[in-house]
Amino acid sequence: MATLAAFLHGLAVVVAAASVALGLPELRSGTDPAVGWIGGGLVLLAGGVVDLHRRLARREREALRRLDRLQKSVDALADRLDRRVALETESATPAAAAAAHEAVLQEVKLLHMLVARLGESRSSGEREPPTTSGPVRPAPRDAMPAPQAPRSPDPSSPDPVPAAGAEAPTMDEAAVLEAVRDALATDRIDVHLQPIVSLPQRKHRFFEVFSRVRAADGALILPDRYLEIAERAGLMATIDNLLLVRCIQLIRETERRQHAIGFFCNMSAATLSDAAFMRQFLDLMVRNQTLVPKLVFELSQQELRAGGAVTMGILSQLARIGFRFSMDRVTDLDIDVDALLRHDIRYLKLDCALLLDPAMAQRVEDVRRRLDGTGIDLIAEKIETDAQLDAILRSGIDFGQGYLFGEPRPARRQP
Repeated sequence: MATLAAFLHGLAVVVAAASVALGLPELRSGTDPAVGWIGGGLVLLAGGVVDLHRRLARREREALRRLDRLQKSVDALADRLDRRVALETESATPAAAAAAHEAVLQEVKLLHMLVARLGESRSSGEREPPTTSGPVRPAPRDAMPAPQAPRSPDPSSPDPVPAAGAEAPTMDEAAVLEAVRDALATDRIDVHLQPIVSLPQRKHRFFEVFSRVRAADGALILPDRYLEIAERAGLMATIDNLLLVRCIQLIRETERRQHAIGFFCNMSAATLSDAAFMRQFLDLMVRNQTLVPKLVFELSQQELRAGGAVTMGILSQLARIGFRFSMDRVTDLDIDVDALLRHDIRYLKLDCALLLDPAMAQRVEDVRRRLDGTGIDLIAEKIETDAQLDAILRSGIDFGQGYLFGEPRPARRQP
């Protein structure tokens, strides 16, 4: 209907402009035809201004509706959290009940701040659909389809459920951006978990947390499709921060169920540079020290090397609280182990293909030798076949991750 209305408006403007351009000289003899064309041009310009005003008004109404839906989603989440706290603290001491309630208030405060952030981005004006230019965010390790069926989940997992929702059909960039904005407004940024296992036992020791955008029809938009587009539109900080809050809620759930499991969560440059969010997040974690050992922040080798004083300062504050870090997307094996230790990086992820490349064997062995006794664990990622696993086991690496042990699967939302 909106498309038809826009077409009819444009057609009417063009007809009116043509009528003025051709008819004005006929109304008065001797009138220069250029006057008619100027009049027609003015009509076209006026029609364009009216159309622009109409489009902006419609976008503003849509933005307000989305923000209202997002606010309702946050309020509903607050109600669910309050009900959960009430159930869990019925038999708790008054001090424990007060601490649990304060933790919920802190999480809801973070979520409300994310709502306000999205509102500010809307009020500053709609961005045009992204073009294909601009910096490219590295593709995530889970962007490729799984080559094998996932294994059955470990009983210690926080209720991963079978992967639901097919991948979304091909969408242009404007449609992807619209789907991401709509997912933020209607709470459809889903959390997926992929196990990190101990070797050779294959016991789940950690889960890595990934985000998935769920379209209105339930189809999934994978990170390799939306990350670059969302980053150019200024939405990645909101997505990453929301994922981090959800990760905290997952840790609370595993604590309630007494599961000894940790979580790896990506800490992007956008999140680290978000000073307002990080201040509130640090305040939340200082008040909830028991959650800290179960959360490992993951940064890429490129981001760590490019990090300036602000980034390193935030990492230092997190480290003082007790957080540990992991470095992934390693492309250069010229690794400064002392720098890793200074920044409390306790896990180093290396691609299985890199570990098993005969041309890199000596350099990989040198890295392993320099890591011995440092407390930094190696994690072999992207393990997809039993043959790859056998070779990794012979190398003595303690942890593995990949589709052989399970694909990223949606975490079950708690009531």
